[in-house]
Amino acid sequence: MPSNRQRLILKTAAATLVVAGLAAAAAGAVVLRAGWYDISATSLHLQPVYTLLESGMHYSVRRHAREIAAPQLGDARQVALGAALYRDNCVQCHGAPGVAQSPIGQSMQPLPGPLVDASKRWKPQELYWITRHGIKMSGMPAWEFHMNEDELWAVVAFVQTLPRLSARGYAEATAAPPREAAR
Repeated sequence: MPSNRQRLILKTAAATLVVAGLAAAAAGAVVLRAGWYDISATSLHLQPVYTLLESGMHYSVRRHAREIAAPQLGDARQVALGAALYRDNCVQCHGAPGVAQSPIGQSMQPLPGPLVDASKRWKPQELYWITRHGIKMSGMPAWEFHMNEDELWAVVAFVQTLPRLSARGYAEATAAPPREAAR
């Protein structure tokens, strides 16, 4: 059993933490209500805000995608369909080997990341979840309303091939007309 002095120290520490938390919440509310935090698309988030949002996004995607079972990926027809879909829907924001983001993609905040290395950072089911559901307040749309399951997985299959593609390889992969997925 702690002594009276130890209990006093613990109570003081707990009260200090509570008061500090309330002060931080009050300061955050003042900054929020006063409109001092710049939310314009022409300025970057402060690093702590960016880090917090990025970490939260990673945790959320991993949690929501863990129950998804990825089908067999990499069939030539599937990758060809994914290439056409990527060309028509993704390259303007994310770019590709030998293709810069369009001015629209370059003007977004947060700036859409290049997907050339996405398969190193995300599992296929996580890429699928992101492609299907999008990411709030990032400009990444929910493609589930525009693509069927086969098309969503085809995009994932193609994104997995991006690290191996040169600029010429990307141009060749996306030169074919778009193919229809089985609906």
